[in-house]
Amino acid sequence: MGVQVSNVSKSFNQKEIIKDISFTIPTGEICGLLGPSGSGKTTMIRLMIGAIAADQGTIQIGDVEMPNMNMLKKVGFMPQNDALYEDLSAEANLRFFGGLYHFDRHQLEKRIDEVLSLVDLTEHRKKLVRNFSGGMKKRLSLAAAIFHHPEVLFLDEPTVGIDPVLRRTVWDQFQAIKETGTTIVVSTHVMDEVTECDKAALIYEGSLIQYDSVNKLLEKTDNGRVEELFFIASREREGGAGQ
Repeated sequence: MGVQVSNVSKSFNQKEIIKDISFTIPTGEICGLLGPSGSGKTTMIRLMIGAIAADQGTIQIGDVEMPNMNMLKKVGFMPQNDALYEDLSAEANLRFFGGLYHFDRHQLEKRIDEVLSLVDLTEHRKKLVRNFSGGMKKRLSLAAAIFHHPEVLFLDEPTVGIDPVLRRTVWDQFQAIKETGTTIVVSTHVMDEVTECDKAALIYEGSLIQYDSVNKLLEKTDNGRVEELFFIASREREGGAGQ
């Protein structure tokens, strides 16, 4: 299921946070929303999942315009801050989330086994979440987000605060989820993570400065590093402001 963003703008307290952004994400691809902190990535995620409505423009997931409550069963969301119950075990957390989607008992237990295996937490299933490391909580949050087999998965800064080795493991899990046909939208300010994506939307000060396949974006740089495109955008804005 693809995602189409068309001329979307959003303001808070009369300050424009998202400025006339348009791009299309094909089904079954990983799209990175890349930009420095405060560039508008989280707001863009919230708009796409339907948590907030755009002031202007439209967002469609498949052929459904967002926000739409009926899409909740088809969309998965992993927030930047782990939304877990610390006094429950890993499997109890998943049992709670699974109950929201009306799995029968057999389906529920089978899916708990599947997602714990995918995020490599099977041996920790009985452990209380308050005793988890930060990385383990990230992986359990991912398990909760994909529990209901979403067709589109949104991940807001999923690798913040985790070490490079675990980051590799997490991205391997994203790639495995993609292989099932799930479309993934992941926001990050870690520039080198762009190479994990099929396409990337570069967001700077609320505007979309580039959108293309990652290979084509890197071809536009002299050094093969995507941050060069942000430096170019920054210089262009400073030059424009000085005229």
